[in-house]
Amino acid sequence: MRQFLLNPVMNKEFKLRFRSFKSFLGLMFYLLALCLVTIGYIFIQSQAFGSNLFRPDQSRIMFMVLSFIQLGLILFITPGLTAGVISGEREKQTLNILLTTTQTSTGIIIGKLISSVSFLLLMIIGSMPIYSIVFLFGGISPLQVLLVLGYYIFLILVFGSIGVLFSTLIRKTIVSMISTYGVTLFMAAGTAFLFLISIQYNSMSGGTTPVPYFFAMLNPFITMLGIFEPEFIKDINRQSGIDFPLWASLLISYTLLGAVALMISINKLRPVMRKKK
Repeated sequence: MRQFLLNPVMNKEFKLRFRSFKSFLGLMFYLLALCLVTIGYIFIQSQAFGSNLFRPDQSRIMFMVLSFIQLGLILFITPGLTAGVISGEREKQTLNILLTTTQTSTGIIIGKLISSVSFLLLMIIGSMPIYSIVFLFGGISPLQVLLVLGYYIFLILVFGSIGVLFSTLIRKTIVSMISTYGVTLFMAAGTAFLFLISIQYNSMSGGTTPVPYFFAMLNPFITMLGIFEPEFIKDINRQSGIDFPLWASLLISYTLLGAVALMISINKLRPVMRKKK
């Protein structure tokens, strides 16, 4: 644990990122935008029927909207933050210098991953007080707030690991970024499209196949919808004939995906040195 906290790669990246005034401005405007959306929605809904009331069901809808907006931002921002962490060092011709230090490949990869997504994690954690405003009006439980927060952190680390993988394997940052965005787009939109097709096929054939469940467990939006609408996930289980929690399937598959991505990144960081051994 001490070695992890004293990681010089991570400490250097932290200083460069969090001492910048641009980081402060980015966080401020992000939270300001969320506040305006939240307060604006509350005001419009409370004035819509002339009752000056904000019902719990409206609060629940707003919480869902904010959650899905932030999830979309995570999937959009994370590849851009991580796809150039290694290839960028290679393009600046500083990677060889980094490899000559006493830092292990594991320390370099983990340090680059954590430091690159740290600002995004700060933005997510900083937005929690805004969620508490919604929480005051009822309609959601504290457990749902904690589940959403944990789900965000988990996805950031997984998709960040994919970005680090492509950054390690591909020499050009632009190609690495395109590849990472391609995988992210497939996981978010491609699996949703295939899920809808498989559901339509099941309804037309009148049978049950595990294909819809397979695509649903790979889609972060569908799994997140299950946090708010458990009955939707139960319908997927009935149509696919699989009685296993969808969130558990996503947790297992994404954990394996992230772990494999990190292992390959660590092994491929020093290919020449490994061959000499």
